[in-house]
Amino acid sequence: MLLRGSGEHDGIDYDLDAIIGQGATGDVAPVAHAALLSAYAEAFYESEGGLASVRGRIADEMGPGCLIDAAATVAIFDAVVKIADATGIPLEDAKAEISEDIRGSLGIDQFPSAGSKTGAG
Repeated sequence: MLLRGSGEHDGIDYDLDAIIGQGATGDVAPVAHAALLSAYAEAFYESEGGLASVRGRIADEMGPGCLIDAAATVAIFDAVVKIADATGIPLEDAKAEISEDIRGSLGIDQFPSAGSKTGAG
């Protein structure tokens, strides 16, 4: 809920549907370079070797500082998920309750590891 909370704090309505490729229409603030950043995140997990190409595009189109930010973001999400999964940390009941709508809209509860952590499966 950090993105939603940050948006509320800054007066920005983020299009959370854009995360799963179903961008809404209307007066929603888009994420700058969303397609390129999504391609980077996807390339990180693919084995076809497209990561170097996407990294180059980010550096060229957004600048080297943005490439560092994107790499750090992917790395921390990758690490935190692995740590939580490895230790079996369950999602606290209060967090499960307040995140139910966003997990549903993003399809998070459909992931195999979500059931034991969210009570969804």
